[in-house]
Amino acid sequence: MDDGGLFCPGPRLFIFSKRMKSSEHIVHQAYQIQASDREKSMGQKGQVLWFTGLSGSGKSTLANEVETLLHSQGRHTFLLDGDNLRHGLNGDLGFSEADRTENIRRVAEVAKLMADAGLLVLTAFVSPFAADRAKAREIVGSQRFIEIFVDCPLEVCESRDVKGLYAKARQGLIPDFTGISSPFEAPESPEIHIHTDRSDLAQCRQTIVDFIPS
Repeated sequence: MDDGGLFCPGPRLFIFSKRMKSSEHIVHQAYQIQASDREKSMGQKGQVLWFTGLSGSGKSTLANEVETLLHSQGRHTFLLDGDNLRHGLNGDLGFSEADRTENIRRVAEVAKLMADAGLLVLTAFVSPFAADRAKAREIVGSQRFIEIFVDCPLEVCESRDVKGLYAKARQGLIPDFTGISSPFEAPESPEIHIHTDRSDLAQCRQTIVDFIPS
């Protein structure tokens, strides 16, 4: 069957494998309406703003603030947040290196589709591995991928720790926790480099909004 799932007789129940590959017989369908047509209708260029940084660095807070400002300006946006997607689309994934890679791949594919629709897509994910972020850029397209490094020292992130995650990680209750038991590979040349321990929220937000193509 063409959906990559296993069909069980009776109620419509499909069981999907995380690592199923596309059939060699599947081909791309051509669209009559192109991304450029959708962008013209939207009055803006589809872009993906990829926020990356340690837990507690301020990614989600900053992404929300940026989206709020863009929305107030009449821009068309959508925010994809890591925690929220793990309640749905990526609910079957854990936090092993392989699952984190798959998590980012799925997000990048969704973000690409939304950018094709002409939206300004904001994604807030730790996305700790450089190779995964590079793959996300490749999927989305480098010309419309804006990597935003939300930089903040580990000790400051830990002091914020609003979810209590670092404390649990220090106790060994959360394995493979970025910054404690799993590495964070900092971006070497992001389009935007924000220091949330040095600049206030309004400054960080404006820096990002000013960078976005009109």
